[in-house]
Amino acid sequence: MASLTRFSTPVGWGRVMHRFVLAERDQLPVWIVVAFGAGIAAWFVLPGRDWHWAMIALGAATALAVLALRRSWAAMELGARCIFVAALALAAGTAHMSWRAERVAADPLPAPWFGMLTGRVIEREMLPARGQVRLVLQTAPALGLPEKVRINLDQARDDPQARPGAIISGRARLMPPAQASLPGGYSFAQRAWFDQLGATGSMLDRPRIVRASEAASGFDTLRARLSAHIQAQIEGGAGGIAATLATGDRGAISEEDAEAMRRSGLAHLLSISGLHVTALIGAVWLITLKLLALSPPLARAWQLPLVAAGMGAFAGIGYTLLTGAEVPTIRSCAAAMLVLVALALGRDPVSPRLIAAGAMLVLLLWPETLMGPSFQLSFAAVTAIVALHDHPRMRGWAALDLSWPGRVARFLAMLFLTGLLIEFTLMPIALHHFSKAGLYGALANMVAIPLTTFVIMPLEALALLLDLAGWGAPVWWLCGTALNALLALAHAVSDTPGSITLFPKMAPWVFGMFVVGGLWLFLWRSRARWLGLAPVTLAGVLVALQPVPDLLITGDGQHLAVAGKRGQLVVLRARTGDYALQALSESAAFDGQATAMEDWPDATCSAEFCSFVLSAHARNYAVLVGRNRERVPERALAAACRRADIVIAGRWLPRSCRPRWLKIDRAMLAETGGLALYLESQKVRTVAEDHRGHPWWDRAVELREQAMEAKRAARLSTPPR
Repeated sequence: MASLTRFSTPVGWGRVMHRFVLAERDQLPVWIVVAFGAGIAAWFVLPGRDWHWAMIALGAATALAVLALRRSWAAMELGARCIFVAALALAAGTAHMSWRAERVAADPLPAPWFGMLTGRVIEREMLPARGQVRLVLQTAPALGLPEKVRINLDQARDDPQARPGAIISGRARLMPPAQASLPGGYSFAQRAWFDQLGATGSMLDRPRIVRASEAASGFDTLRARLSAHIQAQIEGGAGGIAATLATGDRGAISEEDAEAMRRSGLAHLLSISGLHVTALIGAVWLITLKLLALSPPLARAWQLPLVAAGMGAFAGIGYTLLTGAEVPTIRSCAAAMLVLVALALGRDPVSPRLIAAGAMLVLLLWPETLMGPSFQLSFAAVTAIVALHDHPRMRGWAALDLSWPGRVARFLAMLFLTGLLIEFTLMPIALHHFSKAGLYGALANMVAIPLTTFVIMPLEALALLLDLAGWGAPVWWLCGTALNALLALAHAVSDTPGSITLFPKMAPWVFGMFVVGGLWLFLWRSRARWLGLAPVTLAGVLVALQPVPDLLITGDGQHLAVAGKRGQLVVLRARTGDYALQALSESAAFDGQATAMEDWPDATCSAEFCSFVLSAHARNYAVLVGRNRERVPERALAAACRRADIVIAGRWLPRSCRPRWLKIDRAMLAETGGLALYLESQKVRTVAEDHRGHPWWDRAVELREQAMEAKRAARLSTPPR
């Protein structure tokens, strides 16, 4: 560290900053990863390629300016070195994300398609809870379709021979990957771009096997057989969760059970990640260490921590491959490997640097995961846990020599504090992605985590081991009883009044304040860390004051909700699908039974239109909404439009339709995507604001326009009959 102090001491604020950076120098490497991640986030937030290049140029220019002012690395004081490295990391993150987006580029389907689909099966996923099988196909080049598509197949029409490697054929209906239906909502098109999926849809026939597959891979076969075996031993929802814990197969979990786990704050137990990988590796490490220690010759001849770490690594990698090697599992496995290396070397395994190293590995391989809830939830939780248990008071408390009742009480207290901290840490992330957050998750996790880690997973492992000799039935019964208790806990917590708090979609910059404040609070160690509470508190106030949009319109114009009425959500159609209704409810922060517009006393509906009046800021807004695409006399439509402030329809409206403020029809929605209208401020928020300038949006728009131009040209070139 002596080389870091060979510079002149700054004065004033510079001296304060110098002392702060010098005191926190051990934490500085972690912030390199934060800066790299900020560059990736900037790529998603900035609206277009020119802005991305500007960010890269700004980071490089800042680094060069610092270097020019100080002339050399040796002449830089510590603060200047921090600025230099952070600027380079920021530019590198944006450049890396740009490269990744271009490298995975795959054109989406420009328009709906129906025909005979032929392709080679790449992936197969059973979804018994939905009665479906999900297949990913590599399509035949002659079809002119995207190279990779995903289709759903009814389980009744499934052919077991349609497994990876087989070539199948059948009638199918394909659609372009769906953009976000509402502002701030989930965009499958974004995920599909990085997964290189060009279309999704369904197969309408039992697939015809054109060519049978070769033998499936060992792990694929083992995963399928193991999942089926576990579900045969434990029936119902408990069997689905048991299969998930062992193989990562979530297809057998019913939507009711999955929703209960989400609402109770226990959904993380269904995702094979840190908890499961750590439990397995920790158990293997401890058992190996204790067994080898029973033999004095082995204990003298071998370095037992190193051998135990190797066995734990072997078990962790095998479990990761068995459960499908999903990104969260790989991320957790990589972090666990770093912990094992630290243990083998006698270093402290509870370190922010280890977390940063694991995060950096994931960001280098899959930088797009930074913006997803899985990455954010898991790393936020682990960072909060490390920050809590790395605090000197927590370390001192953990080192106290207590009696066994005291140790049990300490364990429960630490578990509660950890769960409470995780609940508050993850709440902004849950609100940002799902518009909801649990209130009783800390209490539920106090029971669920020990139950899963110390009872359910060991019992399941023991039952599988005893099944080799046919003796596993009693243990399976115990495991099923524990799993049913876990499900009962989830349903009890989720059904408790006030278990879920809902808020409208927060603005991205408000979520950014939560992230910056949280990182500042958890990654520094001096008293200055508490300054992170300021942006977190301000962001919390802004979320509480966030208004509910008065009107929500999906991107296809077929679904609409009046959301400004307190305690009520009015939807355009009584038979609104589950997916659309969920999207509208989340954006409106509504948890209840929606009302159909035709049953709403404030609306007047005919076969073609509904009209109603909304009040905001001492002004009334007359709204006219189209209910179908039936032809309406243009003169009557024009007169109705002139009497309305806002006209909404899922079809093209003629130019003669001129409302006093907004005309929202198919032409406008094709440019903007879904809309959220705030009448108080006369603000219109669009899906395009969040996604325009990024390849999954721009390329879809470009291909759609090309397809429409081709249709027009074909129509004009066709001679009249």
